[in-house]
Amino acid sequence: MEAVDLNLERIYQAAHVLKPVIRMTSLIRAANMSSDCELHLKAENLQVTGAFKARGAYYRLSKLTPEEKTMGVVACSAGNHAQGVALAANDSGVKSTIFVPSAAPISKIETARSYGSDIRLVSGVYDDAYDAAIKYLEGSGSVFIHPFDDIDVIAGQGTIGLEILEQLPDVEAIVVPVGGGGLISGVAYAIKKLKPDCKVYGVQAAGAQSMVKSLKKKELTELHHALTFADGIAVKSPGKLTFSLCSDYVDDIVSVTDDEIATAILTLMEKQKLVAEGAGAVSVAAVMFGKLPLEGKKTVSIVSGGNIDVNILSRVINRGLSTAGRLTELKIELRDMPGQLSAVASIVASLGANVVKVRHDPSGENSDINSCFLHVSMETKNHQHLLEIRDASSKAGYKILSD
Repeated sequence: MEAVDLNLERIYQAAHVLKPVIRMTSLIRAANMSSDCELHLKAENLQVTGAFKARGAYYRLSKLTPEEKTMGVVACSAGNHAQGVALAANDSGVKSTIFVPSAAPISKIETARSYGSDIRLVSGVYDDAYDAAIKYLEGSGSVFIHPFDDIDVIAGQGTIGLEILEQLPDVEAIVVPVGGGGLISGVAYAIKKLKPDCKVYGVQAAGAQSMVKSLKKKELTELHHALTFADGIAVKSPGKLTFSLCSDYVDDIVSVTDDEIATAILTLMEKQKLVAEGAGAVSVAAVMFGKLPLEGKKTVSIVSGGNIDVNILSRVINRGLSTAGRLTELKIELRDMPGQLSAVASIVASLGANVVKVRHDPSGENSDINSCFLHVSMETKNHQHLLEIRDASSKAGYKILSD
């Protein structure tokens, strides 16, 4: 199918089909997360299965003929599409076989398996799972449910655009996570057809900029690798349909680093009590770190999923604290004598920081034989707070080291 097969009627039909099974997720005003724009969060992390993917999967399976249903469906996914297909197939009484990268979060894999799907793990990333699914599909007679490069899947994701316009009619900008491009294609098409003056921006992880590079070169571009903890958008190449739709309807696509994504996840948890996975938080990261021209605009960031692996959550939180300047370290060279640690701790405490760990190392060969290195890990307010502590320590006569 060509991109021209997508139309508003198809998206409205998808909304009608999905109404009994899909939540109209909340649009939450996030007044304390951006000083540049009026930020709202479209909480698709609270969707059925914890991600927007259930929309496209459900609508695509609703289009199967009785004959196709008897043959079953095949899919590939980094995890969220797997859950959507598995749930929709289970509800429809259709057998599903889904290929998933072995590095996908265990929670996503087990949830999809709990719906009765035959889960096949594949070494590598999404694109490797795709290759395995296509090979399995040959001669099986099953129907392939593509996670993003399918008109009906795109139409299902486009229902989010309809909901945003209903919830915030005067929206001026929408920021959307981008992996293969199915979500932003559907949302951008719906928005540009109904409110063409509204800006639609995409965000990718810096380690997986397949759509960014494709749009820049004006041709489909495949990455050699996709490296990011945001597994849901770790895609080496966008789809043909999604590339075409993004070329026509998306205003710009930018990237954010893994550190910025981790900071956004932490901020969503602390300030909005929302749990987002890496892929779901990239849109918020782009707003927080000023990657887009949103000054004064009524802006919606789509938080596309919340299925983060709890096994890496603590690492993500620590990375976010470090990026925000709230988990910092002071390295001091001082005389190895009693009372020094107490004196340093007093300076830190007097400025309102909290010492969480201390490490004492002997000095190096180029230092005084009676000196030592003190590493003080602290909870601080921000980077400026650390600078104040460094300055106070210097004025007290301590030699502050840069690393």
